[in-house]
Amino acid sequence: MDNAMDSSFDVVVVGGGAAGLAGALTLVRSRRSVLVIDSGSPRNAPAAHMHGYLGQDGESPADLLAKGRAEVTGYGGEVRAGRAVAADRLPDGSFLVRCGDGSTVRARRLLVATGLVDELPDVPGLRARWGRDVLHCPYCHGWEVADRPIAVLADGPLAVHQAQLWRHWSERTTLLAHSWRLTAEDRELLAALGVPVVEGEVTGLAVRDDRLTAVTLAGGADVECRALVVAPRFTARSGVLTGLGLPATVMERDGSTIGTCVASDPATGATALRGVWVAGNVTSPLEKVAGAAAQGAQAAAAINNDLIEEETRRAVEAHRAGI
Repeated sequence: MDNAMDSSFDVVVVGGGAAGLAGALTLVRSRRSVLVIDSGSPRNAPAAHMHGYLGQDGESPADLLAKGRAEVTGYGGEVRAGRAVAADRLPDGSFLVRCGDGSTVRARRLLVATGLVDELPDVPGLRARWGRDVLHCPYCHGWEVADRPIAVLADGPLAVHQAQLWRHWSERTTLLAHSWRLTAEDRELLAALGVPVVEGEVTGLAVRDDRLTAVTLAGGADVECRALVVAPRFTARSGVLTGLGLPATVMERDGSTIGTCVASDPATGATALRGVWVAGNVTSPLEKVAGAAAQGAQAAAAINNDLIEEETRRAVEAHRAGI
């Protein structure tokens, strides 16, 4: 980004994924000046295809974002490569966004759609297969591995729930006990579903011709699988919001921590700080691409409405002052 400090926009969108670009598109079509700051590290980059997005099923995530950037710039918006590292609220209620290269930009409103980081189990070779045949979402990848051998890695409280889900796509689903202690109730449920439990720590993955074939246990035995299901810890990319007093908070499910997120109004994405909105996985870790894009568009409409209200108040004040 340019190191000058003279750039000013109605809205700065931090994050160039589906949520950020959908928000930016709505805003530029609302005749707002918009800058998208894109770090170029979307969460779903490892995946070759995305699914469940109406009209875009099977599309490459990279191609979707390229189209989105072209649409935003086609209406006069700007997309810049860079990383926003902090933001300060100025006395007039606007914001100063600071980027990693030392540049700054001003904004009347902020839309933060920075997504999250998937913290994966510490198993050798696992990260290299993430998004390919190491998976977590059946609605994203279930069809592609239907009826194949699927192994679910139990290293947290979601494992049994995941086994229930993935069993719907394949009766050849196995739960790997790994580091998690299953209760008698867990084992009864799995037995009722016909999901076998394999004891032992998983120490590695077996890959042949760039395809997952099995997981290896501590004793040396292999368990056949074509997909390994894991439960990542969802960590919100919320650093840019910390200085604004909007840190990520712990997210729980069934009494267990599954990650962090930035709290917001579920209808609009508005945060506790006036002038700042969030959308996508930074606030809704379980949301898929289509849902993230929808949140971006909803937040953008709320932002435009807020700007119109501000402009109307100023117009009324000016009108009264002139009477």
